[in-house]
Amino acid sequence: MDWLLLVAVFLLICFSLSSLYSLGLGQDKTFNLLNKQIIFSVLGIILMFVISFFDYRWWKFLSVWLYFVSIILLILVLFFGKTLGGTTGWFVLGNFSFQPVELAKLFVIIFLSRSFTKWINEKYQVSLWLKSFFIILPVCLLILIQPDFGSMAVIFSIWILMLILTGVKKKHILIFFLIILITAIFSWQFLLLDYQQDRILTFINSDIDPLGTGYNVHQSMIAVGSGGIWGRGLGLGTQSQLHFLPISEADFIFASISEELGFVGIIVIFVLYFIFFYRLFKIMCGIKDDFGLFLIFGLSAMFFVQVVINIGMCVGILPVTGLPLPFVSYGGSFLIISLISIGIIQSVKMRN
Repeated sequence: MDWLLLVAVFLLICFSLSSLYSLGLGQDKTFNLLNKQIIFSVLGIILMFVISFFDYRWWKFLSVWLYFVSIILLILVLFFGKTLGGTTGWFVLGNFSFQPVELAKLFVIIFLSRSFTKWINEKYQVSLWLKSFFIILPVCLLILIQPDFGSMAVIFSIWILMLILTGVKKKHILIFFLIILITAIFSWQFLLLDYQQDRILTFINSDIDPLGTGYNVHQSMIAVGSGGIWGRGLGLGTQSQLHFLPISEADFIFASISEELGFVGIIVIFVLYFIFFYRLFKIMCGIKDDFGLFLIFGLSAMFFVQVVINIGMCVGILPVTGLPLPFVSYGGSFLIISLISIGIIQSVKMRN
């Protein structure tokens, strides 16, 4: 196994638990967020080690079935799921909830890896774009209906990055982005809901409505800036402890950590993410199997896109999308799926 990769993951989880402990100070709850996250972490780590000992090539044979399972789950959640924050994307059972879109990200990556391995000889043809696009199209549409624009953007970005890995023509890439521009204009006029348009306008100019649509971004930027060099200390962040910072345990946990641990704490997190992605890159350099390479690259893209988007929205340079910070944000679905993904990556490494 790549133990340095595991150390980086475990330390990021420790940052998550310490932050959740800080946010839970003063709250008298018998089953708080910290307890849940500890359970999710232990379960995810167990699954990670179990999956790492299975041959990753089995995922290739199961990829078609897993893909259809993800579509079925995304359909069922529209009818039987619970709506939270305007998004119908959770199955709720007692104190626990499950977000099938996180499982869909993993299964789509596996299916795309199998498909690109099979179609690698078509890398200079338009057919590769069309066939792979129709793989993600139903998944993206079902996610958009929820609506969960952030998760749809992640899957779309993963597809683009995996396409680039195949070695497609630059001309095709330019034509594609032109189509994206036209589609974006059409979506703005006819598809995007009012609150989604407000988020984009707030991203362009957060001063448009500082007490309304721009409130989250403003409070997050205040939290990031107020931490200084050393931070205010665990449990002493005014923005998070006084609940000025919304969803401080999940979407804006980076801002909460910035306030309490300061610039030094954020540098440590950046170093851990650098080690994490560097080890993924080194593993990819040693992979001789196309399916294994696409698999690790797709999973790495998933982590990278979510890190960039989450941190970007916390500091006001990207729109607010509600995406969690890998291994740090509170949430069982994404944490468990992320640790399962690490298990798959370790399985590829051990067998190459």
